[in-house]
Amino acid sequence: MPIYEYYCFDCRKKVSIFYRTVDAAQRAEPVCPLCRGKRLHRLVSRVGVLHSEEDRLEQLADRALMAGLEEEDPRALARFMREMKHELNDEVDDPELDEMIGRLEAGESPEVIEASLGAAED
Repeated sequence: MPIYEYYCFDCRKKVSIFYRTVDAAQRAEPVCPLCRGKRLHRLVSRVGVLHSEEDRLEQLADRALMAGLEEEDPRALARFMREMKHELNDEVDDPELDEMIGRLEAGESPEVIEASLGAAED
């Protein structure tokens, strides 16, 4: 079910038009949903791709993303954690996690961070 974007030369707006099939989109003469104008120019739209859970996990195992983890580089760990959070579509809203990532990006040792966070809980 494609959604095509057009620029309407009559109302000078960008509009989206939904079609049930690609064939219907190819046969249709688009009409602006805002002003009913017919002088439309089809735009190149962004494409969204859905990935399976397996694909997402495979992307996280990318060697480039893991570079530096074996050397215990805090910045590499921060990059990895940020990417994991991004892969979860930023569903994880945890200020403590954000603080930890920020401190790792600044080069602070994970052990020091863990000790200070553990002390804050006591």
